[in-house]
Amino acid sequence: MIYLDNAATSYPKPRSVYNAVAKCMRRAGGNPGRGSHALADAAAEAVYRCREAAGEMFGCEPENVVLTFNATHALNLAIKGFAGRGGHILISDIEHNSVYRPVRALCETHGYRFDIYSSCGGREDEVIEDIKSKLTPDTDMIIANHASNICSLTLPIERIGNLCRERGITFIVDASQSAGHMKLDMRDISADAVCMPGHKGLYGPQGSGLLLLRGDSLPNTLIEGGSGINSLDAFMPDILPERLEAGTLSAPCAAGLEAGIRWVNSVGVEALHAHECELASILSDELMNMESISVYAPHLSGSSGVVLFGSDNMLPSALGEVLDGRGICVRCGLHCSPLAHSAVRSGENGAVRVSFGYFNTMTDVRLLTDVLYKASRGRI
Repeated sequence: MIYLDNAATSYPKPRSVYNAVAKCMRRAGGNPGRGSHALADAAAEAVYRCREAAGEMFGCEPENVVLTFNATHALNLAIKGFAGRGGHILISDIEHNSVYRPVRALCETHGYRFDIYSSCGGREDEVIEDIKSKLTPDTDMIIANHASNICSLTLPIERIGNLCRERGITFIVDASQSAGHMKLDMRDISADAVCMPGHKGLYGPQGSGLLLLRGDSLPNTLIEGGSGINSLDAFMPDILPERLEAGTLSAPCAAGLEAGIRWVNSVGVEALHAHECELASILSDELMNMESISVYAPHLSGSSGVVLFGSDNMLPSALGEVLDGRGICVRCGLHCSPLAHSAVRSGENGAVRVSFGYFNTMTDVRLLTDVLYKASRGRI
């Protein structure tokens, strides 16, 4: 099998991640923060080690690392947690539905309005000018997808963060496709919240995610319940991370995510990114030389490990079935990102996405291009 769907979830995981999850389940099977016995203490230690690893990697205190189920959970905590009663939100045209849908929900339930600013094909100055042109007196939140999940488009989050800080606007970053792939430090981007999955570029298990909060940030709660502290209080505590972590945390997921983060650091974010970009660049060049194949956002090819393309002869879903029949795993359709697909003009049926990870090789590219070449010539 050739796995080329790492933008959805990375696979396989490093051996250390599998070992960490299994070890935690066997030796730290208590409820973290909910007991005074050794197994509960061991689980709590696993959770805290994950917070420490994330804090070290992304430049924030462990107490400001909130463990979540995935990036969507983290984004909902941030977007709804910082929302007031009405106002104006700006989101980009490359946002995933995990941003678009919560914002639309706030418009229905909290009287918000929203506008969409352009990614401008990656031209930073134009992005900033478009944001400025869409600001209103009551704009109180801007959300930026650091890196698109369908192509190599990125947004200048440092500059957007500086603009938000100057104007007192809450700034939320979706780092779903950049965490583990690109350098990211909370101290550099003036973000109130950075949201990310654990199971993609950080090579952790599914069911893990992170919400990183600025030191003085204290969002409203999304869900309430047991926190392990102040059980007599009728409300969630006013301290992080317990305020946003109602219910039992998954210590095995935390242990696996810590192992993933430490593995990424051992290989090096720059080295990981360079490897993925090299494979994507070679694939993109091959595809652009094929008849009946179109690469979307080709001017950005090779600046991330994601390549988006379509065929004149086959629907994306049909091409995906052909590839699956030959043991090649890709993702087809709209990728939960209709805004982004509209921005790159891929069409109503979406496109085929290839997304590379550390464990992919040039052999994978050759086998994929061989099948696609035959498909482009109508030989399949």
